[in-house]
Amino acid sequence: MGEDDDLGLLDRWRAGEVAAGKQLFERYFDRLFRFFCNKVGPDVDDLVQETLLECVRSRDNFRADSSFRTFLFAIARHRLLKHRERFARAGSPDELEEQRLAALDAGPATLLCEHAEQRALLRALRRIPLELQVLLELYYWEDLTSAELAVILEIPHGTVRSRLRRGKQEVREVLATLRDSGELLQTTDDDFDRWLRSMRARAPRA
Repeated sequence: MGEDDDLGLLDRWRAGEVAAGKQLFERYFDRLFRFFCNKVGPDVDDLVQETLLECVRSRDNFRADSSFRTFLFAIARHRLLKHRERFARAGSPDELEEQRLAALDAGPATLLCEHAEQRALLRALRRIPLELQVLLELYYWEDLTSAELAVILEIPHGTVRSRLRRGKQEVREVLATLRDSGELLQTTDDDFDRWLRSMRARAPRA
């Protein structure tokens, strides 16, 4: 599976080949599901489909100097921000944010976790600023480079590293609170980067 293959599937899908679209969907469903499921609740499937359809519509805007994954997750991020804007317009931001977090605590991402540590990390990620959550998840779970993240988040390359440090520190602080309350039993202080990677969320399988 390579970059040219992904673009070839996208072009064939845009030309009307349904099988190519299905193959691209199956190839990236897990990654897109993981991206959305810890942030939006029950609308995950719709946002996954909207993201891939937007890839087709925006194919002519794809820059050859970036990767297909960069293109894909840049679109996913914009779909997420639009979704959150619609959510925010529905009522009081503070009240709705508390409702969203409560719903996500019992949502598919949390229920699929195998370990208390994983559930605690997902909760911690949901309680830091959204852009930091996106940055950490794409870096540690999708193995995107800092250069790719700069394109996706539309920030200078040097800012990515500083935000990664800030995001990790904020996650550490939330995890420390959970540990103090007895919700997280196992320490995560040793080799924190490797621990974050090992807690990659899984998409559901029928």
